[in-house]
Amino acid sequence: MKEDIIEVSGDFWNIRGSFKIGGVVDIKTHASLVRRANGNFVFLDSYSLGSKARAQVADIVGRDGVIEAILNVHPFHTVHVAKMHELYPKARLYGTARHLALFPDLPWETAHTEDNELHKLYEDDFAFSVPAGVDFISANEKIHFSSVLVKHNASRTIHVDDTFMYVEFPRALRLFGIRDSLSFHPTLSMALEKRAGAAADFRAWAGTLIADWQDAENLCAAHTGLLLARDNTGASISRRMQKALRKCEPKLRIHELRYG
Repeated sequence: MKEDIIEVSGDFWNIRGSFKIGGVVDIKTHASLVRRANGNFVFLDSYSLGSKARAQVADIVGRDGVIEAILNVHPFHTVHVAKMHELYPKARLYGTARHLALFPDLPWETAHTEDNELHKLYEDDFAFSVPAGVDFISANEKIHFSSVLVKHNASRTIHVDDTFMYVEFPRALRLFGIRDSLSFHPTLSMALEKRAGAAADFRAWAGTLIADWQDAENLCAAHTGLLLARDNTGASISRRMQKALRKCEPKLRIHELRYG
């Protein structure tokens, strides 16, 4: 495996890894290493780090540094969970309800990453948000829309798995002014709960997220890419999120026509 560790700030590093569908198409995946205000480190998500990446992590953490926890924030990102625990067995292990169900023999902490109990434990460093109006753990295992979104307050960086996608387009499209795009995952219409009010709940959640996290300057998305302040020549992340929500309106209205 080949990983790239990208320094987003002096306290936040994003690890870009490989995830191949059918062993052929690499859609990428990620994890992040974050230094807390208390000096300890936390991983957001899991990845089976190779020897070079482990050495880089060791350099970042330092000889006396402590990796205190691994927070697995996407219920369907499970491939690297066991290996990550093997690599860092002293780190407290947190996951969603689905992680605990799939790996009952791992030493999970009782608080789930989607629960307020966990969010309060780390509120001095992070803000957490769980999408409303959509299935967090879908019965259809091909629908991976929901995840726990995490914002590291000090670096103003959002770590997000499938819920948001950021894509930089090829040079040919840039000639027509189409440089990049931030959007919600295309499975939104399938992820919406089949009940009245679900679309309104999602719309309200997204609006609150955009308002509360309007100071965000960096975004690290799992399968697509990174939008970093130092490279961003376009609109702010907040403005991009607003645009992404507007693009969802046709899907939300169709859902409301069917379910109310």
